[in-house]
Amino acid sequence: MHGLPEFHLLHPATVAEAVAMGQEEPGARFVAGGTDLLVNMRRLIAAPPTLIDLTDVAEMREITVEDGTLVVGAAATLAELAADPRVRRTWPVLATAAGTVAGPTHRQVATVGGNLCLDTRCIYYNQSEWWRWANDYCLKERGEVCHVAPGAPRCWAAFSGDLAPAALVMGAEAVVAGPDGARTMPLDDLYGDDGATPFRLGAGELLTAIRVPDPGGLRGDYAKSRVRGAIDFPLAGVAVALRRDGDHLADLRVALTATNVRPDLVTGTETLLHGPLDDDRLSALERLVGKQIQPMRSTVTSSQYRRRVAAALLRRLVAGLFAAE
Repeated sequence: MHGLPEFHLLHPATVAEAVAMGQEEPGARFVAGGTDLLVNMRRLIAAPPTLIDLTDVAEMREITVEDGTLVVGAAATLAELAADPRVRRTWPVLATAAGTVAGPTHRQVATVGGNLCLDTRCIYYNQSEWWRWANDYCLKERGEVCHVAPGAPRCWAAFSGDLAPAALVMGAEAVVAGPDGARTMPLDDLYGDDGATPFRLGAGELLTAIRVPDPGGLRGDYAKSRVRGAIDFPLAGVAVALRRDGDHLADLRVALTATNVRPDLVTGTETLLHGPLDDDRLSALERLVGKQIQPMRSTVTSSQYRRRVAAALLRRLVAGLFAAE
């Protein structure tokens, strides 16, 4: 890796100041933990002239519960989210997902917003400058071809954040601040369908928090597969939330990460409700998910492996949560 390129560092104290600085500084990037962005800067993938450090914005560091809704500031660390007793008690899937990210030292500085807005990853993109130059770069950065899918008009770099699928199955909303004020939208709407431009944020907009409603009886869990049991990004990650009514499945939500260019909330799970969770339903769920994920050769393992491990994790989580009800 290279040393960090030169940049100007700003320290806003409020969200309004951060947004204003983003407007005044062309090409500026927001940063908190920096565990993703600073690595990309050292690889010369990114070279923003200005970094706007959000760690002094107190309103973005808070984790609160307001009328039963969990509000997590985007600058709260993953370690804080994973350890919060309210989260562990009422929204345990969020604590579990946060606690699986990278290693303990990473989680002490890495933030909720940073993981939700993690840059998409690919074996052709997350490489040294000379390696990328030798391959004529790629569609995501300075090139014209996606080496994963050369005939495709878009980038197939995969989204690999752990927290997004857990938040999606719990019905989370994203709170975004920008030059035109603040807005709230379903978290699912934050993500686009192109690895080169993965987020639907306007110019100068900033994710400030997520809002997660009361589970209302939903139980959730998250699991992932990775090459090493610590540090590595997921090859496939699955979040599940369900509610049981007697021997029947009353509600089921599934979301995945690292299998597509965005975290995907699976559609059509309502067709599996109001019946017992038997092998037929589990197999039908696997087929449903299999039709909606599209892992590509953007990681160190084959796409088929990621597809099969996602199905195995899904079956294990759903069966375990149903049995625990």
